[in-house]
Amino acid sequence: MTILIEQQQPQQPEFGVEGGGGKDHVVDEKELVLDGGFLVPHTNSFGQTFRDYDAEGERQPGVDIFYQNNHINQTYDFVQRMRKEYSKLNRVEMSIWECCELLNEVVDESDPDLDVPQIEHLLQTAEAIRKDYPNEDWLHLTGLIHDLGKVLLLPCFGELPQWAVVGDIFPVGCAFDKSIVHDKYFKENPDYNNPAYNTQYGVYSERCGLNNLLMSWGHDDYMYLVAKENNTTLPSAALFIIRYHSFYALHTAGAYKHLMNEEDVENLKWLRVFNKYDLYSKSKVRVDVEKLKPYYLSLIEKYFPAAKLRW
Repeated sequence: MTILIEQQQPQQPEFGVEGGGGKDHVVDEKELVLDGGFLVPHTNSFGQTFRDYDAEGERQPGVDIFYQNNHINQTYDFVQRMRKEYSKLNRVEMSIWECCELLNEVVDESDPDLDVPQIEHLLQTAEAIRKDYPNEDWLHLTGLIHDLGKVLLLPCFGELPQWAVVGDIFPVGCAFDKSIVHDKYFKENPDYNNPAYNTQYGVYSERCGLNNLLMSWGHDDYMYLVAKENNTTLPSAALFIIRYHSFYALHTAGAYKHLMNEEDVENLKWLRVFNKYDLYSKSKVRVDVEKLKPYYLSLIEKYFPAAKLRW
């Protein structure tokens, strides 16, 4: 399937935009414009550049320790066990919006950019997309739900450690790419010196498709399983975004392309569109949750057949 990505003209310049997106709009040199009119700040909520894992700041030490634990413990065997356990979806039954509200109890220790409640980040992402792609309502909803798998951090979901829920994801079962953030810590991973797992292809084959890879366990794969097994009617590009939005080694650094098939190549176009909004909408711009709620409830009803989902 071929996906054509057309640049949409932004409509109402309400979220993160000063003025309209027309030819008369003057852009401050400190801001970057995305596909439509969403203006991107050069600094995050802490006044630093986005995804700067070496920047000195209040969250930097915790982020560094997080990735050390993540890279040591995310092994092929661990991922197999987690996927088998959580694919049962026998923990909770609740609506998507209830899950959004649960996320306000979650702090993502891997993220050096975010200091607003999680539900606000979800709506920041969704609304930024909505302004530039007003006709792609499936993409708006994807923005809302992409991080819901972070509920794995909560007691009713097993209270998994941060390193097993958040952070950049990567394939296990083949060599760890050097583009992965803090890749130095992989040397302590048991798979690093295992000849079955430490070659370019490992247990996989050329162009086998990302769907056949085991990815490091976390909120991306979990939310993908929740959406898929609850029979969502979201398009394949949406499920691809949910599953791989933290796969920065692929969509930003271009690693692991030798494992992609043709469908992956098409879906990656949409993931790259999405990633800009997911990353750069992390700012001090606040959203009115109650005002936006009716619109997103209508999308949930459209794309999910059941009001209550199995989690």
